[in-house]
Amino acid sequence: MRYLTDEELRVASRFLFLSMAITVIKQDIEHVQKGAFKIKEPYVELLENMASEATNERRELQKIMKNKNIKVVAGNRNESFSSFLFLCRGREEIRNYFNPVIRNKVEAIIQELMVMARLPYQPYVSAKT
Repeated sequence: MRYLTDEELRVASRFLFLSMAITVIKQDIEHVQKGAFKIKEPYVELLENMASEATNERRELQKIMKNKNIKVVAGNRNESFSSFLFLCRGREEIRNYFNPVIRNKVEAIIQELMVMARLPYQPYVSAKT
């Protein structure tokens, strides 16, 4: 049975998956910096811009969650499922997510952030043109 409204669930879920995406992006920054990339700076810059966009959005979600008294608490995890407790105004709802679904949701957020953070391409133009 659902105890949270659609809006409360939307905000809490976005916060949850966005937080996971930030963790993944930070790990990716470390991997790129330690990796065998010849030119690392553009990749690191893109990932840092993505992290910045995500952090700003998460900060806004935290404000909304504070105003609506919404909290998300991690629960049990195993190979297949992860559970989370959503709390809002004295109501509780436990949601179980299939781990591949979590991965897909986080990947979709990372793709959104990549589009938002991408630097505009400015090709080299010679003075003769």
